[in-house]
Amino acid sequence: MGKLDGKVAIVTGGARGVGLGHARLLAYEGAAVVVNDLGGEWDGSGHDDRPAQQAVDEIVAAGGRASANYDDVADADGAQRLVDQAVDEHGRLDILVCNAGILRDRMAFNMTDDEWDAVIRVHLRGHFLPVRRAAAYWRQQMKSTGAPPGGRLVLTSSEAGLYGNAGQINYAAAKAGIASMALVLARELERYGVTANAVCPRARTRLTENTFGAFEVKAGEFDVWDADNVAPWVVYLCTEEGGHISGQCFVVGGGSVELVQMPTVVSSIQKDDRWEIGELAGAAKQLFGDRPTRPAAFPVGDGLPLGG
Repeated sequence: MGKLDGKVAIVTGGARGVGLGHARLLAYEGAAVVVNDLGGEWDGSGHDDRPAQQAVDEIVAAGGRASANYDDVADADGAQRLVDQAVDEHGRLDILVCNAGILRDRMAFNMTDDEWDAVIRVHLRGHFLPVRRAAAYWRQQMKSTGAPPGGRLVLTSSEAGLYGNAGQINYAAAKAGIASMALVLARELERYGVTANAVCPRARTRLTENTFGAFEVKAGEFDVWDADNVAPWVVYLCTEEGGHISGQCFVVGGGSVELVQMPTVVSSIQKDDRWEIGELAGAAKQLFGDRPTRPAAFPVGDGLPLGG
């Protein structure tokens, strides 16, 4: 008996890397999986149906249930077709894992409008549209049955969005937005029994290799950069046991799961009137104390590359 027997899941960007790991493990735990992937390059160019179909063939050969979808999740009609396919083919939808993404890195002063728009479109719009369709489906299910359907949403953010990585202003802005989306969705969908969380993968993928270069592992050692290492926590969040967790953000990679504290006030300065500019130099010292007043170095946590 799998943890997800009888459930139906969608994984966007599910044909390769982190997304493929999710799709495999969801299927292993008993879910029927719709593997969505345009099959494009890491920068979003091109279209190839073969990667999604190959992922499905692998899952089916291992005894799982899966079907392929090649729609553009950043297109409203495509997102609707994706959700409709899951329901039409498998009778329901329980889980949506949004993982599709691209990179077009450039320093802010050199970034083109197209490079900004393409990354924001795939990540933010490509998360929002399938989520909107899934949320509408779960809302209708509750109206029809009177019982919370208990859906699961897992969104893919990145440490680039949490900490900011030079040369990735488009990607970082999108990923920060995705972490916030998970928090909003957790609040909005709680009444329907739906949970929403964000995961920041640390893994070797086409995207991380493009940014950080190749990451090798010595023979016989645990491969901390294997993209499949991210899937167990994602799948746990989709189980009944993980259903008490919602509105949270995690960094996941190797054998590590880190809970990230969402933005919170760390210090303040106050007076009973409007501040004068001349007062603020001294007050700012109280505000920061021993804390740095500039961004710290971009973290790599235990030597792991940052992905997602």
